[in-house]
Amino acid sequence: MRLIGYRTGKSIMVARILDTGTVQPIAPVEEFWDDPFRWGADAVDGDPVAREGLEIVPPVLPSARVICVGLNYAEHAAEGRWDPPKYPTVFARWTASLSTDGVPVAVPPGEQGLDWEAELVAIVGRPLYRAAEADTAGAVYGYAPFNDLTARRSQKLTTQWTLGKNADGSGPLGPIMTSDQVGPIDGGLRIEARVNGEVVQSDSTRSMIFSIDHLLSFLSQGMTLHPGDLIATGTPSGVGYVRNPPRFLTPGDLVEVEIERVGSVSTPVISG
Repeated sequence: MRLIGYRTGKSIMVARILDTGTVQPIAPVEEFWDDPFRWGADAVDGDPVAREGLEIVPPVLPSARVICVGLNYAEHAAEGRWDPPKYPTVFARWTASLSTDGVPVAVPPGEQGLDWEAELVAIVGRPLYRAAEADTAGAVYGYAPFNDLTARRSQKLTTQWTLGKNADGSGPLGPIMTSDQVGPIDGGLRIEARVNGEVVQSDSTRSMIFSIDHLLSFLSQGMTLHPGDLIATGTPSGVGYVRNPPRFLTPGDLVEVEIERVGSVSTPVISG
């Protein structure tokens, strides 16, 4: 299933995308993530509603953690003159920074522009605490394309990256594709970013330094991972700030992230 969220009153409904311009409501977001694996296609029986006119929002719990992993592709670490990390480099986003496909993002004041970072997000489907890698099999409920749009000036102001990673609307998240539809990813998934149609990043998730199973195990040693938590697994080489001259997304640009068998997310860039 491919899943999105939409706002209804003060609630968020998780819905399945149908092929007819409609979506099929499944459950309110809190109920859905209480036990996401119960909602197989056979368990979904809501009446379809037209997608047009709905306020589409990420199908994410307000309490979910958006855990991001930096420097998880060796060539990306090298292009920024970082040594490959011995342990995963972890930083956080807040859910308030997330947006959805087609939603414009503004360049924050004081920034030359925004930098693109194509990423695969893995969404946790069951609780994990102090899990061995061998025990993480089947723990991913689904995957989504993600763009970790970064305000580089803000990112570099301090030794922590948080400020540059949480600009308003700077985390466009595509629809979630359930893991049973994506299938095994051990062989890698093609991941690509395009700016105005030009390919600027192209690699395979096979190039990740730390696998998703390793990340789940590593993170669960220090915190309990809950259903609905998002793990952004890092970006390949080709980002804009290391280019000569540096290149950034500015108003009028369109940036797209596409991941094989998972889907895509596109973001128009506008002025602040």
